[in-house]
Amino acid sequence: MATSFLSTPFAPPHPRHRNRFQQHSHSTDLPQFKHLNLTRSSFLLTVSPSSHFRLFAFPPRRSNFAVQALDSDAPNQGSVSVGRSQSYQQWDSLTSKFSAAANIPFLLLQMPQIILNARNLLSGNKTALSAVPWLGMLTSLLGNLSLLSYFAKKREKEAMLVQTLGVVSTYVVLVQLALAETMPLPYFLATSVVVISGLVLNFLNYFGLLNAELWRFWEDFITIGGLSVLPQIMWSTFVPYLPNSILPGATSFVIALLAVTLARTGKLSEKGVKFVGGISGWTATLLFMWMPVSQLWTNYLNPENMKGLSAFSMLLAMLGNGLMLPRALLIRDFMWFTGSTWATLFYGYGNIACLYLLNIISKEFFLAATGGLILWIGTTFWRDSVVHGYSSPLASIRDLIGSFTGSTWATLFYGYGNIACLYLLNIISKEFFLAATGGTTFWRDSVVHGYSSPLASIRDLIGS
Repeated sequence: MATSFLSTPFAPPHPRHRNRFQQHSHSTDLPQFKHLNLTRSSFLLTVSPSSHFRLFAFPPRRSNFAVQALDSDAPNQGSVSVGRSQSYQQWDSLTSKFSAAANIPFLLLQMPQIILNARNLLSGNKTALSAVPWLGMLTSLLGNLSLLSYFAKKREKEAMLVQTLGVVSTYVVLVQLALAETMPLPYFLATSVVVISGLVLNFLNYFGLLNAELWRFWEDFITIGGLSVLPQIMWSTFVPYLPNSILPGATSFVIALLAVTLARTGKLSEKGVKFVGGISGWTATLLFMWMPVSQLWTNYLNPENMKGLSAFSMLLAMLGNGLMLPRALLIRDFMWFTGSTWATLFYGYGNIACLYLLNIISKEFFLAATGGLILWIGTTFWRDSVVHGYSSPLASIRDLIGSFTGSTWATLFYGYGNIACLYLLNIISKEFFLAATGGTTFWRDSVVHGYSSPLASIRDLIGS
């Protein structure tokens, strides 16, 4: 990631906000400044050349410093700024508490598995732990570490605590699996190094104590790791309907390695570097978003297995992700809001709906979960529109999503997603599916702009 994107206490204003700062600048030629002895050198920051080579730098801290997210889609990204209304500040404080409270359901969600594993280990029943897939836990761990880095950069400490809890609780399960010898020791040792390094680096970066080069190396690592794992997990979900292959993961690894190398060697434009910098957060979000897809696909193939699914666990998953929705909406973090909404609706509530349709849970339980979810989401959008002074909650959605993002989302997941399902079920022809898959829009856009590749149009769009 280019140096210009690093969040440091004395970083210049983001180009997006540069005009705002210039509008409020004052000339020292005005009468009220005549008595001040101000020179240009008064505002220069002197940095010792030796500090560039130190492992840890200890720069002076500056309070109330809002850090812009690399992969933020919204113009209102960041912390609460000076001059906000009192109602906004109260809602800002309350949404932070909601995010912190999400730790409770997530902790309750993981504890039963940890306790059960401990009982089996103490009784000598190591084979029982083989039912826990260590590869799936490893994938979840990588997602938590990636999101921890994302929220550490944004200084969202409540969300950081949620991801830290996810890292620690998942690692505890992996320790139990290693003790039961169901997880190979070399993989466990490598995982331990990554976990310890990730936690230390993220919290050092949060407190401004980490060297920039070391942080960039960590970001490159999670970018390559996340982009390599995501396509492989998506592919593996549909085996045996798709051939068992490591080709998706291997191909993605090569692409990710090439992209990071080009970004670090200065071969990409500023927009390209920003795009690469945002990959890790989105891949982590998509990893968690894929979990409900995998679960619902399993439910479709084997409805009888739903009897082993805990309705209380799904309720906890819905609560934990739902508690983070108000904060993600308030700070206009499209990535965070998308992941939390997806998990709330499709992982938590989606599985509750499946349990109800199969007559595994009562009608009262289902209606209570449905009513509570609708009330919570409605209150979230209503309150957000009030503190922003909007007349309708739809204005908050418009701020969050934007025209192209919303159209693209509907095109891919509603239109093309259903076309893909029809093709997989052999309802439409291969020719129809391939015709729908063709990227005609981006190809034509690249032609009229004189670009050699449609990727240039995508790069311009994301960087705008």
